[in-house]
Amino acid sequence: MKIFNSINIPKNYKISALAIGNFDGIHRGHQKVFGETRKFAKRKKIKFGVLTFTPLPIMFFYKKIKNFRLTSEDQKIKLFKKHQVDFVINIKFNKNFSKISAEDFIKKIIYKKMNPQLLSVSNNFRFGRKRKGDVNLLKKFSNKYAYRLLNITPLKYSGKMVSSTRIRKCLKNGDINLANKLLSRTWFIDGQVKKGKKIGRKLGYRTCNVKIKNYILPKIGIYAVKISVGDKKNIYGGVAYLGSRPTFRGKEIFLETNIFGIKKSLYKKKLRVYFLKFLRGDRKFKNPTQLIRQMNKDVIFAKKGLKTKLVL
Repeated sequence: MKIFNSINIPKNYKISALAIGNFDGIHRGHQKVFGETRKFAKRKKIKFGVLTFTPLPIMFFYKKIKNFRLTSEDQKIKLFKKHQVDFVINIKFNKNFSKISAEDFIKKIIYKKMNPQLLSVSNNFRFGRKRKGDVNLLKKFSNKYAYRLLNITPLKYSGKMVSSTRIRKCLKNGDINLANKLLSRTWFIDGQVKKGKKIGRKLGYRTCNVKIKNYILPKIGIYAVKISVGDKKNIYGGVAYLGSRPTFRGKEIFLETNIFGIKKSLYKKKLRVYFLKFLRGDRKFKNPTQLIRQMNKDVIFAKKGLKTKLVL
């Protein structure tokens, strides 16, 4: 899979089938777009590409939004590859790009720079300055700029549209099971183990501390999780705490994971933490003894939660 961080692409990547979108999460709805675009590309014997944006436009316009993403940039690229994308055009979403009108986006970027044979977008796709561009505008210019438009009806699950917004709401509500179904895989967070205050160790549970960065913040509390360490294929069970440690008057939110079967330090190692089941909300305990009693119970419930299937 070829990655272009510019709108200037080689001639042999033009006249392609091009899907356009933010594709945060690469959920079932996005996969439907990819599947139909890929089918067309195979039939016409042309390349299947994706045009996407970094950062996500909403994070560019609203700088205060910190915890929003379902997938990191790196994860997104790997998921494109998994879904058999031939090439990715990753457009830098900045001040200049945000000023481009919808008509100019079609004429100067889509037509002049990429000249695709097929454009595929979901029904609710918006683009251009002040988000004035939509499916109707793309249809209007399709003959003039010689592309076919594939307007894909949003996928529904349990009667509601599958969307990144819906998945974020599921995670915020602790509905991990539904979020994972809508994604068609187990949602995870990647991060490097940072130095902590070693509170877990003092309480009898060695934990690995990972900063959430700009991932969406799921419901604060305790989770049954599975973990991979670095590039190793081994998957471990564990119990994770997402919160600010109110018992110890903490302020910053961390993801703390106790990995079953590992007792050595994993400082600076990269972890991938898969969220399987939400167990309980966060609580402030009167003293460490009460907290330890609850932690012992959490481990028991987490081990039961590990029976949930991990979908990669």
